[in-house]
Amino acid sequence: MLLNDEDEITQRADYTFKHNKNLGRHGWLRLTPAYSVKLVNQLLEKTDSHVSILDPFSGTATTGLAAAERGNHAITFDINPFLVWFGNAKCQNYSESDLAFLSIQVADLLKTVEKKVNHDNWTPPLFNIERWWSKRTLQILAALRITLVESIGEPKETDNKVENLAWIAFCRLIIETSSAAFNHVSMSFSKEVNHYGVVNVLNLYQEIFDYVISSCAKKTSGTASVVHVDARFIPEMETKFDLVITSPPYPNRMSYIRELRPYMYWMKFIEEAREAGEMDWQAIGGTWGIATSRLNDWYPDEIALPESLYETIGKISKADSKNGKLLANYVHKYFHDMYLHFASLKNVLADNAKLHYIVGNSTFFGNMVDTAKILAHSMENLGYENITSEIIRKRNCNKALFEYDVSAQARNVA
Repeated sequence: MLLNDEDEITQRADYTFKHNKNLGRHGWLRLTPAYSVKLVNQLLEKTDSHVSILDPFSGTATTGLAAAERGNHAITFDINPFLVWFGNAKCQNYSESDLAFLSIQVADLLKTVEKKVNHDNWTPPLFNIERWWSKRTLQILAALRITLVESIGEPKETDNKVENLAWIAFCRLIIETSSAAFNHVSMSFSKEVNHYGVVNVLNLYQEIFDYVISSCAKKTSGTASVVHVDARFIPEMETKFDLVITSPPYPNRMSYIRELRPYMYWMKFIEEAREAGEMDWQAIGGTWGIATSRLNDWYPDEIALPESLYETIGKISKADSKNGKLLANYVHKYFHDMYLHFASLKNVLADNAKLHYIVGNSTFFGNMVDTAKILAHSMENLGYENITSEIIRKRNCNKALFEYDVSAQARNVA
């Protein structure tokens, strides 16, 4: 296992979501845990166009789109229906005539929004919604939403259609008019909500929409699609993949859909908090709401996990009388689920397939969770070969937190 000299590693913002901001489709919606197109492209650099690529933790479909842009065929997985919808819209090619027609539709419907602003329009049941938007801004957003629905239909009705682009622009709008700050891992809110007038909101929407449309002008030479699959239980597929490039959630007890809640409520992909909790429970590395209460009673399957994991969770369990057991269970479940993922991943791998997992370590009560080491040992136990771990960047000013590329090869799986 090859490790870099930690003293020479820097934070490398160009390897994070910040690098994607102005890169066409990659900049449509931001997600803090997303990795950068630059990093993916470096891993794809010597890949032939005939190589089939898989990302089992799709997120915002960075890997899928990057692969399609280079002429490859890619399939990505996600358990979140919003991300499946968004990723497919992001990776699709659109005709010039469809884009031109949608532009005319949007220009026409924007002229009618102001008439609906003072109506009793639907707003999402988002917790503490008043800290996100002022009452007036909320009225304007709700009026724009119902106008879009009447003109092009609900988001769930626009699968594989150009109308998705108008909804993606709306998603970007709700964040840009909100008082939420996504500049760091912990989301925060301004002390006072922002206030916008009708003209401000509609002009901003038009600007965002134009950006989305213009970024579709460049067609991808390859293909990519997102499939609703639980990465812990990957089924057999006709396609066998030669290369896996992915970044699963990190073991940091971060809600899987934390930043996605506003999009998912406004788009009606979730309608109550319970649904968010259920999705967090299914996710690797997300435990909030109902997921947290279930974690207290969770017990693992009979599978042989690395000894170093048991040493780590033992220390975490004893470190805090109130939350030690809960967080030890969380770390245990995280690596248990990743083991299930690596085991079922073989169902879709070609012989000699190459794997790249971008992962981060974490600490609980001062106890280091060496993610790269534990995952590497799980891979080894499952028969993967040529396993290496390389530090690629420092995650913050804390010298102990790094991001790694854990790579391996799958042999004799065909």
